[in-house]
Amino acid sequence: MSKNLIIVESPSKAKTISRFLGKDYDVVASMGHVRDLPPKSMGVNVEGNFEPSYIIPPDKKKVINALKEKVRQADKIFLASDEDREGEAIAWHLCCVLDLDPEKTSRIVFHEITKQAIEEALKNPRHIDRHLVDAQQARRVLDRLVGFEVSPVLWKKVKPALSAGRVQSVAVRLIVEREDEIRTFKPKNYFKITGEFHPKKCENEVFTAELPEKISKADKAREFLEDCLEAEFTVSDISRKPAVKNPAPPFTTSTLQQEAGRKLGFSVSRTMSVAQQLYEAGYITYMRTDSVNLSSMAIGAAKELITAQYGKEYSKPRNFKTKSKSAQEAHEAIRPSYLDRETIQGDRNQQRLYDLIRKRMIASQMAPARLENTQVTIDISTRSEKLVARGQVIIFDGFLRVYQESRDDETNEETAGLPRLTVRDSLILQAMEGRERFTKAPPRYSEAALVRKLEELGIGRPSTYAPTISTIQKRKYVVNESRPGEKRDYKIFILKSGKVSEKTGSEIQGAEKKKLFPTDTGQVVNQFLMKHFEDILDYGFTADVEVEFDRIAEGRVAWVDMIRDFYGPFHANVEKTMKESEKFKGERYLGKDPESGRDVFVKIG
Repeated sequence: MSKNLIIVESPSKAKTISRFLGKDYDVVASMGHVRDLPPKSMGVNVEGNFEPSYIIPPDKKKVINALKEKVRQADKIFLASDEDREGEAIAWHLCCVLDLDPEKTSRIVFHEITKQAIEEALKNPRHIDRHLVDAQQARRVLDRLVGFEVSPVLWKKVKPALSAGRVQSVAVRLIVEREDEIRTFKPKNYFKITGEFHPKKCENEVFTAELPEKISKADKAREFLEDCLEAEFTVSDISRKPAVKNPAPPFTTSTLQQEAGRKLGFSVSRTMSVAQQLYEAGYITYMRTDSVNLSSMAIGAAKELITAQYGKEYSKPRNFKTKSKSAQEAHEAIRPSYLDRETIQGDRNQQRLYDLIRKRMIASQMAPARLENTQVTIDISTRSEKLVARGQVIIFDGFLRVYQESRDDETNEETAGLPRLTVRDSLILQAMEGRERFTKAPPRYSEAALVRKLEELGIGRPSTYAPTISTIQKRKYVVNESRPGEKRDYKIFILKSGKVSEKTGSEIQGAEKKKLFPTDTGQVVNQFLMKHFEDILDYGFTADVEVEFDRIAEGRVAWVDMIRDFYGPFHANVEKTMKESEKFKGERYLGKDPESGRDVFVKIG
């Protein structure tokens, strides 16, 4: 029988696919990209329609020779690189180096590595999609032009060995601007009033109520507590409202990176590395996607599993719609290849990430949680203000039985239930306090939060988030670290046992855990680029470029035209900056010297 050759990117992917096919198929790996632009020269002919000059890296020549021998022996060749622009480009480059005709070579795609998916792909081969290849090539060429033309400007005007990148520089800008916001933020103090009460007839049912308004002055906070010394407290209103909490959609690339960061403590790059391993082992669907769509087969499998394990009332099949206008190829969301597989073989990181993906997908197909929110309003006989107590009880747990999404701004405060109360009930005050609090500066970005911000701004795509965040750290423009905070004292007024007392508490403020900080170099480079290349760092411009890549992928724009429109004004600005701008000192004000009172600056170089 004829010998069929299937070429994929990695040995682990080849090994998994081989398990599903018989002796008539030989599955081999290209070990990723087989060609790229040269590392030490531009590699783009700007005078010749921006034609890229690709080279085969030295470490790939042995792989190429082995593949050529395999091709020579094969009767039929299938290119099975990943189903996205990067994968399409790999397939096209393979055609070029292996002397295959792209119009005659079979291209197969699948979003999960299962026997059914592979067999279906082999039945429905297609040709290489040149529009997808062009979109990837446009990104590669544009990024090369920006990097190779702006970096020499930085070497001459700021400091040798610096570099600039189109998306990376925008990410650094976000982090620098957030740091500037934090540096200039002036916290304002206020007092939060809370009281512990119990119904007159039941001393054991203690609950907390608070004053909704903030009190700005210490003397006013003390006055409030003193007025409550002889006060009577009465329930004046009770409102109970049903509420529904719906599950989150199954994971996209960015939401997986965010949730794995929050729940598992994974960096963005670790999340993608582990997800790649899970995909290539056949455990999950393709991990670079911005779609929340699920196949009808996956939805049916979830319904069957949920009904069997939890009961019919817990099942609510649904298909989510992708909100992002820029969603690329028609992938599914990230889900297990086989939903009934509770555990997998693999290391601890693989098992934990798989469990997260599986529970999220199952929860997305479960019934909403039904809640009851209660708000109790309490009159104070000696004051016009009212205290409010809030409680929440779960009537039906629904999807919460399996999974609950986390948030970046999570606190340890939980909304508990309240005792059974009625209007006009008298309440006994056990204790009340007025605690000094402070307004908070905007939070620094974690890696997960930066991914979310980039996605919100339309900057980058599923395949670029992790490399972008890794690159800005490798270049030492940004560091990801934990830092200790500073001790801060605050006042507490306490009403207890018939008197009001005052004491001083202390807390650590400003401590950070695994957050992104700009380095001095990152801040100076950002300052220079914002002064001379503001267009390149503009959030709207960077998002518009992504839209142009999408239009190229759809065949609506020629990639050369898009690059030409960008390059003309960009190159003129590079030449102007190189010729006219002065050596950049990059000074940054640190503050005043406590001894001399003189201003202190830091500068690069």
